[in-house]
Amino acid sequence: MNKGCEVEYCNLELRFSRRHIHNLIKDLISEGYSLYWSEDESYLVLSVRTGRKLVKLRFQQLRTGHYKLAGDYVIRDAKLAEWLEKLIGSTRGHAIVKRVKDHHILVENILFGEVIRLVEVTGFKQRVIYQKGPVLSAQEMEDMYASNEGETRLLLLKMEVDDELEKLFTAMTEKDTIKIENSHKRLQTLSHQLLMMEA
Repeated sequence: MNKGCEVEYCNLELRFSRRHIHNLIKDLISEGYSLYWSEDESYLVLSVRTGRKLVKLRFQQLRTGHYKLAGDYVIRDAKLAEWLEKLIGSTRGHAIVKRVKDHHILVENILFGEVIRLVEVTGFKQRVIYQKGPVLSAQEMEDMYASNEGETRLLLLKMEVDDELEKLFTAMTEKDTIKIENSHKRLQTLSHQLLMMEA
């Protein structure tokens, strides 16, 4: 990654256990970052100093006792951006990653830790470099953006994925193989629908 590059993470969604967060803190300290954290009943906020900037990572506590790192972040520190991208892959997280450099923007759509779409934007022009799965026609894309229906459906799908992940966690805790298998099937269906919506 180029040091002059600015990376923006939108709609970031990663899930962690408390122990995993402690390991992340140790990793960041061993990388030489100065940091501190604060916590209340809803959030654990990890503040990482990068030069003169302070990046605040907000981990929301879920009903399961796990944490979700969500939101939008702009990172100008190459090492921290690289660390976050490895994290997206290892946790099979979701994000839209925008890399801004010399009037060019590269936009990656990441679903379950995998790049499903890569677009290069220069001025008013955009070019799809990589696309996984079915491609919508220009008219279908236009119709979807013209209405709020697509946005609402996408939001509902993401909420369904959240609920199903919590069900899967409960099933795994209870070692209920039937529920685990059902959750895996449901998540595959939902990920396919998300892929089609976000493509």
